[in-house]
Amino acid sequence: MGVMTRWLDPDEQRTWRAFLAASRALMDTLDRELQRDAGMPHAYYEILVRLSEAPGRQLRMSDLADAAGSSRSRLSHAVARLEAAGWVRREDCPTDRRGQIAVLTDDGFATLAAAAPGHVEGVRRHLFDALSPAQVDQLRRISETLAEHLTRS
Repeated sequence: MGVMTRWLDPDEQRTWRAFLAASRALMDTLDRELQRDAGMPHAYYEILVRLSEAPGRQLRMSDLADAAGSSRSRLSHAVARLEAAGWVRREDCPTDRRGQIAVLTDDGFATLAAAAPGHVEGVRRHLFDALSPAQVDQLRRISETLAEHLTRS
């Protein structure tokens, strides 16, 4: 006997479509602006941020993939592009012969420092300026609940 499909009711359908449209439009807009202003997609910016916040501005590739919410292969491709730009370098991991460490270079840090103000202004303009303080609080709580639910495994 098959499981009953729990179809979305009209309100759930409207909510789902609005969430999807808003998420896509926000990320597409931020991606386009970063591409225009800093010459990199949002995914690359996120990698540089994660490295800049790590001790010694370096992380094992596997930890960087987890932190950036990326697959190992997608991260490896991105880091290769960032390496070619001179923003990241890879080193062998001293404690694990198979592991590699991604290190943010001084050029990479300078690139991130130059890109950050415009990106933060974009986030503020496209997300926070459109919401009331109560809506920002609701969005944070909803997002934390979803993130916790989706990462619990």
